Amino acid sequence: MSATNTLRNDHKQIKRLDKIISKCSSDINAGKTIPFSDLEKITLIISEFLDSIHYSREEDSYFPCVASYDHLKKEIRALLIEHEFSRRIASKITLHLKRWKNGEDSSEPVTRFLRTYSIYLNDHISKEEDFLERAEKEILSKEEEKEMFEQFQSDMAITQKLESIVKELDYLENQPWFKTS
Repeated sequence: MSATNTLRNDHKQIKRLDKIISKCSSDINAGKTIPFSDLEKITLIISEFLDSIHYSREEDSYFPCVASYDHLKKEIRALLIEHEFSRRIASKITLHLKRWKNGEDSSEPVTRFLRTYSIYLNDHISKEEDFLERAEKEILSKEEEKEMFEQFQSDMAITQKLESIVKELDYLENQPWFKTS
């Protein structure tokens, strides 16, 4: 296994999350009920997985390693800006979900920001996949890949958190609202 493949595996889970977010947004927009507990799970996965694990792997290890070769810096900067955009959308989802849960009619902004987040994920993951392909082929050595992979794996708390997130995705994909067309 390599650091690049680890990030690609993260992307597989992110694509699962995207399908859940997209379905959730469409259903709320259509007037269907999604349990607040499921919506809160989605926001937790966004913050715990995307921000705390995936973006952290990229921002703290992968991007600096690639940038040390003075290559793909423009692409890295663009991806970092998108990560910040992601955090801002996620905070808006959380804010409006709290307002909605407290009795305010905030379903529309929750739906809008979920849809925006889904659009963002599709676009961003596509760009990251292209970036990973280039970094793997043009820049990173096998030793660097292995070293970063070992660094990713060394934190047992993150490994356990990732396992928990995969179970949460499984749970959400098995909810009646997700399974219906």
